[in-house]
This record gives sequence, structure tokens and C-alpha cells, in this order.
Amino acid sequence: MKIGKIEAETLNIENLDPKQYIIIKGARVNNLKNIDVAIKRNSLTVITGLSGSGKSSLAFDTLYAEGQRMYVESLSSYARQFLGRMEKPEVDYIKGISPAIAIEQKVGSKNPRSTVGTTTEIYDYLRLLFARIGVTYSPKSGHPVKKDTVTDMVNQIFSYPEGTKVMISAPLKCKEDRKIADELDLLLKKGFNRILIDGEVCLIEDVLENRKITKEEIFILIDRAVVHFDDKNEPDEDTQFRISDSLQTAFFEGEGDCQVKVMAESGAEVFNYSDRFELDGIQFEEPSVNLFTFNNPYGACKRCEGFGSVLGLDPDLVFPDKNLSVFEGAIAPWRSEKMNEWLLPLVRKGIRFDFPIHRAVKDLTEEQYQLLWTGNEHFNGLEEFFKFLEEQTYKIQYRVMLSRYRGRTVCPDCRGSRLRKDASYVKVGGKSIIDLVLLPISEVSEFFKSLTLNVYDEKVAKRILTEITNRLDYMERVGLGYLTLNRLSNSLSGGESQRIRLATSLGSALVGSMYILDEPSIGLHPRDTQRLVSVLESLKAIGNTVIVVEHEEEVMKAADQIIDIGPEAGNLGGELIFQGDWFEKEAPIKNSHTLDFLTGRAKIEVPKHRRKFMDFISLNGARENNLKNLNVKIPLGVLTAVTGVSGSGKSTLIRKVLYPAISKLKGDFGDDVGKYDDITGSLSRISQIEMVDQNPIGKSSRSNPITYIKAYDTIRALMSEQPLSKTRDYKPAHFSFNVDGGRCEACQGEGHQTIEMQFMADVKLTCESCQGKRFKKEILEVKFHEKDISEILDMTVDEAIDFFRTNQPKLADKILPLQEVGLGYIRLGQASNTLSGGEAQRVKLAFFLGKGNSDKGKTLFIFDEPTTGLHFHDIKKLLKALNALVDQGDTVIVIEHNMEVIKCADWVIDLGPDGGDKGGYICFEGKPEDMVKISGNYTADFLKEKM
Repeated sequence: MKIGKIEAETLNIENLDPKQYIIIKGARVNNLKNIDVAIKRNSLTVITGLSGSGKSSLAFDTLYAEGQRMYVESLSSYARQFLGRMEKPEVDYIKGISPAIAIEQKVGSKNPRSTVGTTTEIYDYLRLLFARIGVTYSPKSGHPVKKDTVTDMVNQIFSYPEGTKVMISAPLKCKEDRKIADELDLLLKKGFNRILIDGEVCLIEDVLENRKITKEEIFILIDRAVVHFDDKNEPDEDTQFRISDSLQTAFFEGEGDCQVKVMAESGAEVFNYSDRFELDGIQFEEPSVNLFTFNNPYGACKRCEGFGSVLGLDPDLVFPDKNLSVFEGAIAPWRSEKMNEWLLPLVRKGIRFDFPIHRAVKDLTEEQYQLLWTGNEHFNGLEEFFKFLEEQTYKIQYRVMLSRYRGRTVCPDCRGSRLRKDASYVKVGGKSIIDLVLLPISEVSEFFKSLTLNVYDEKVAKRILTEITNRLDYMERVGLGYLTLNRLSNSLSGGESQRIRLATSLGSALVGSMYILDEPSIGLHPRDTQRLVSVLESLKAIGNTVIVVEHEEEVMKAADQIIDIGPEAGNLGGELIFQGDWFEKEAPIKNSHTLDFLTGRAKIEVPKHRRKFMDFISLNGARENNLKNLNVKIPLGVLTAVTGVSGSGKSTLIRKVLYPAISKLKGDFGDDVGKYDDITGSLSRISQIEMVDQNPIGKSSRSNPITYIKAYDTIRALMSEQPLSKTRDYKPAHFSFNVDGGRCEACQGEGHQTIEMQFMADVKLTCESCQGKRFKKEILEVKFHEKDISEILDMTVDEAIDFFRTNQPKLADKILPLQEVGLGYIRLGQASNTLSGGEAQRVKLAFFLGKGNSDKGKTLFIFDEPTTGLHFHDIKKLLKALNALVDQGDTVIVIEHNMEVIKCADWVIDLGPDGGDKGGYICFEGKPEDMVKISGNYTADFLKEKM
């Protein structure tokens, strides 16, 4: 049975088979208006609609919550007592539900040891691979290290012909507290009778009685044997056993060393064996899983203790301006009058060893640069200088000076890989595990595709290699081939973290599950969206139901069916507007903003005129991460879009270099500044810089939109002025849920209590004392126009503006910016931790729009993908808000993939051409009209379709 278009009629789901459909009857969670939905199993379904229309309420608060609850209910009563109680979603019934897996927009693990490799489990398989088939190579000679085994030795002895005589011996190792005579006496007691002195066989008793013993090279004669074969020309079993046993005894007595003398036809041959893992005088550790584990003290780098970075000398602090030469003062610690004495020998004698003292540091050869650190017979280098400072640290001035040039740097021993140095001696296919984790995933994937092994190693590693290559392939398909396995999880964006969890789920190959994803296309360039769609289809193909909350056009068009929730947001949403194929447009659907967009009935127009600029700032020599020594011009007073494929260097350029560099110039030393040479231009046009990112708007769950935009103080003052408040002497603090007084003490003003679910996600339950209202009963008796403080906080932004417009117009104006950025549907008191990254970002934008300050026209705003979580219809509102900032004279920089925003920008800076090491170049700077004229540019190719 096919589910077709739905317009006004109610979906008849009574006769559908729960084995083929997931049936939801009467969903009323949050703003959902008693809707009925049937989702075909083993299909790709996209739930869409305006921001705040009820998509997440249907997908996560209804479907996923019920799947989690049913799982807990299936456990024994003993297990349930540790998991707490879970409330049933507000719905008549849900039938045909599968085990649910939610992949939401959450930043990766905060554990400083968690990496992309450990999160995806690829690193676990790499450890196993190197432990099983890794070959250790000596760093001295480059030869493979191996220890001799009894089996190999026996095979070599039986390679000689019948009748060959063999002598097996072991070196006599004297203990420090014993004489040689004592050792020989002990050998007699063990049952040994003969020793070899300078190759001559002697009886131990004769040596002890008749000979003065010196510290000559003495060997214990273990056994003398003759090579024998049976009738089938196979090694004689008795002889083979005897020789094996003797060799084992030799290794024991010789403490790992053994000597075999073979009387061959051509003459005597002597072989020295060792069962120790050593070569070139170096004792090596045998490959094991723990050797490659940086979370284990055994495998962790001893210098950085498995963190990958150390507090050491930062070359960028020693050479803050690499455009200067040594003569011009490029070496910062040698600029003072006292420390200049370290520089003078270099300046005066540099000509003797042909050192260019007038050449900029950035133009020095690697050899010349290293000479500044090591020094030579003519001058003491920086290493000697800092060693001197460390010796003088009992004086405070030297401690202060030393601290100026220290910073977090990559650990030189492990190169940031966190592993002990000798882990790099173990290689597979010519590469160590350290080499692999520092390469982009795309290159690691290529390495394993071209890896050739011998028959034995291939048999051992077959299953491990399958797991590794599958997971690497999924990582590439979700557009993360530019990441390294060594990348820290806490440095990933929400979109990257979500796609990693998606790739991990695919690698686990679960079947018969219900995957619910929250906008997996976040942070993806349109070029990579098609690959993401193929991943979602793979998940479906192996027998899973895939439900995606999404706004991306390509994903919607690839879906088996679309469920459109609307028609508007908040209380005006929550209805089932459409369900079916997007191209079913014979009868246009009324009130469906989604279908208007997909069918081209609605679109964002290209601006008729682009703003012109006169002032700009220039960032020169940016080379942080994968940036290739960029020089980029940032225009002021216009809207600039920074674009490029995922991993091309956009965030590095703006967030790690430009933002902290300007902040530092303005006196804010909060973030570490990425590597660059200098920043010039009309810096006087910028009085402050604001980063509007997707981090939560507050650290506490009590923070909310109304407190962030500074309007809650006005509301609390308003409530304290009501007659009942004055009678009871209530102050504004009584209407705060952050301090004692009026708040409910059972939940500390949170409105809910969190139940830890041990090995499952925590569950929040409504507070039984205040029923989620946050305040004490007597505080709720105070009302303003029939609304208590809890009811006011529970109003949506749209409702609050209408409510306060007639009686408190100034308060309504304070709240208005939230509506202008498309957040009219969120509630005034909504907890900050329930807002998505995009919503949190737009709350910050609303704060700046409503903020009255003297810096208007002189502020540089940076937005990191502000369209995250936004429907096409809401992007119009966002663009209006961004343009409002520019129109008042401010500068706006937007890091963005959305073509609707890019086409409306005044200036475009495109990075690329690809991600990771293949990115980091400026591919284009100019107007969108000029960009679409170029060919071979990924962004330009997609922009042409929208212009």
C-alpha cells in the first residue's frame, strides 16, 4: 500500500500492517496537534518543516523516546531498578517500532584523549593489525628485528645431510657475586660435565682440580648430536626431539644466548642464536596491542604522557614576525639591551659561515633556520640561550622571560601521535601506526587498498583489514576524508561528530533498527551531500528504517517519502501538511513552504545591487593547520561569505587565525592565535569583534533566551511591582530561578529532575513538586494580566510580543529581535541545552541586533554556518537580520555552505580546491557574479544553479 499526498484529510492508518509500517496514532508531544503518521519500514524518510514546526518532537521526543522506553520495559525488573522510570510519550499508540538509534547534533567527546580513530574504532583495529603482523625495524641499520626460535634452529640443523655432527652450547654467564669456580661447581650439581674453553672440550672436574681459571670465554657444552633421517627422508623424531630439548636448555642456561657448531663437509660452521628481541645492540619491545595504546601507561609516550602536546618553546613566540631579519630583531628574546649580547656574535661573525643576517626569517633555508637554534663555534644558539635561562630560574626576571616563550607545542618524541617512540619502529607495508594516524583518512584508505602482504600475513589479517577498509570507506563517503585519525574528538564540529557516529553505526552493520538522524548534512558542502545520501541509502539497503530530520534539498529529493510538519512554527505548527513524494505536484499543497521551495514556486532573489567597499584588512602569511601561507583581503562594511568544501580551511582561517589575531590587537588574549605573519589595513574601522558560533548560550541548563538578551530583568521587575508582590514584599529576586527565595527547591528551579540511566542516555522527568513550573506555589499567585511568571516564561516569542505590545511596548521591543531572526516559535524560558547549535547562534544574533551600543558601525561579526537547522523559508529572515547589521555599518563574515546565502553576499572568499592537505589555497576572491564564470570550482558549479 502506498501512502500518497495528504492535504486536509486525516491519514487512515487503521488497516496498515505494523510489520510493514511504523504507525503513530494521535501524537501530541510538545506542539504536535494529535497527528497520525505511518512510516514505511526499511525506507528513507525525511521529516521536514520550518524551524520549530514539530519535526524533532515527532522524530526524537515521540519515536525515539518510545523506542528507548520499550527497550527499558523489556528488561528484567532487577535491571530496571538501576535505570529509573521513563515516561511514555503523549500519544495514543505507536505500533511496529524497531530498536531505536538516535544520532543527534552533539559535539564529540570532551575526553582529551578521545580521537577520531578511537571514536570510529578504526584505531582499535589498527592496534590489532600491527600487533599481529607488524615487523620491527632497527632505527640504526633499518634491518628487520626478529628473535630466533627453536623451530627455526632445528629446521636449519636438519638442512644438513645425514651424519652431520652438531655441538650445542651456551655461554657461561657469571653472576656478580660469584666466582667462576663457584659457577662451575654449580654446573656440576645441575648435571653438566663438560665445558668449552677457547673451543676446547674440557671436563669440569679436571678444570676445577688442575687449572687456574681466568675470565676466558667459557661455554657450557649442552649436547653433541648427529643428524638422522628416517626411511622417508624425514627428520628422525627422536633426534629432532633431543635437539629441540637441548636448544631449549641452551637458551635457559645462556640467558637467551645459544651457540651451535655444525661439522659440515666444507668445515666447521658456528651459528650464534638469541631468543631476545634485539638487533644492533638495542633491545626492542615485541609488538603487542598495549604497545600501540596511548591510554595505557605501557604504550603512552613518556614525554607527553599520551596527550600529544607538551609545554615547550614555541617558535612562533620566539620569532613573532618572520618578515623581519635577524639584524632587524626577528629573535624576540634577544631584543633587550642585556640579551643583545647573545645576538652580537651572530651579527659580527655571520659572514664567516655565510649566514644572511639581512634576510627575512621566513626566507631562510631549513639548514639556516636550524643553525639559529643549534649555534656553532662562532655563536651560541637559541637552545644554549634557553638552557641558560633555565639555569637562572631562581631569579624571577628569568622565570618571567622564559614563560613568555613557552606554549603548547606538538610533542617532539611522538610527533603528536601520543605513542611511545619505539612504536614507530613497527611497520606494516612500510608505514608505522604513527605515520598512518597523522595522514588524512583518504590517504590511509588508499594505503590499505594498495597494501600487499605475504600469504601468511594476509591470512592472519584478513578479517582485521576488512573492518578497517570498510570503516575508512564510510568515513570518506560521509565527507570526512580530510580528517586524520589523530584528530581530537573535542575539536570537531557538531556536523562532523554526527557523521562520525553515522559512519561508526554503518561499520557496526546493525540490521532491523530504526536510525533517527538530526540534520546529518550540517557542515557539508553540496559536493559531499550526494555521498551522504549514498550512505543513508546503504543503511536502508541492509535492512534498516532511516528517518532523517532535514532541510537540505538534495536529501529531501532522494527520500522515499517526505513528511512535512507545519504550516508555521510553534503553536502555529504541529500539523501534518504533506506526506508522500516531493514531485507529486499535480494538486499544489497549500501552506507547504517546503514544497513551494522544492518545486520552485518560492525562492530567494539575487540582490539587484552589491554593496561596494573602500576599506579592508589584509591577513598575510596564514599557515595554521592546512593553510598554505595565505594572503587574504577582508572587505569592511559588507557581507562576506567564506566558502569551500568541507576541510578546505575556512574555519581555520577565520576562527583560528583572523578572530584571535584581531582580538589580540584589541586587548583580548583569550584564544591562542594561529600562525600568520601580519595583519594590516583599516584596523581603526574595527572597535570590537564578535564570534557568533553554535556553542550553547549558557553553561547552566537554567540559562534561556530571555535571560541571554537581558529582558528577564525587566520581567522580574515588572512582576515585583504587582500589588500582591508589594503586599508580600516580594523583590525581583523572588522571581528568579537561579537563587533561593521563590524558586522550587526540589528541582532547584530547573523544572525537571535528571535520572542517570547508567549505560543509556540520561532521562529528564518533570519535577513532581512544582510540576515543571520552577517556582513555589505562593510565587505563582502573583499575576500580570492573568499570567503568572511560569506562564510568561512558557509563552513563545510570538505570543510574548503580542502579549506585551499593548501594555509593555519597551519590553516587546526587547524581545522583537528573537522574532526577526526566525525564533518566534521558541519559548522565552526554554532551557539553553534544548536549543540546537543553529538556534543558539541566532539567539546571539538577536542579542546583538537588540543591543544599543556606541560600537554600531565598527563591529566585525563572524558567523559560523548560521543556516544550521534553518528551513529555506527561515533563511530569508536570517538574511534580513544579517543585512540589518551591515546596513548599520558593521562588517559581517559568514562561514557558509548554503548557496542561498552565498548568492546574496557582497563578496565571496573561496578556499580549496579540496579538503585536508589538498586544501588551504585561495581559489577565488570577488563577487558571486564573477565566481559563476570560473570553471572547475566546486562552489561555483553549485552556485550557477541558484544565480
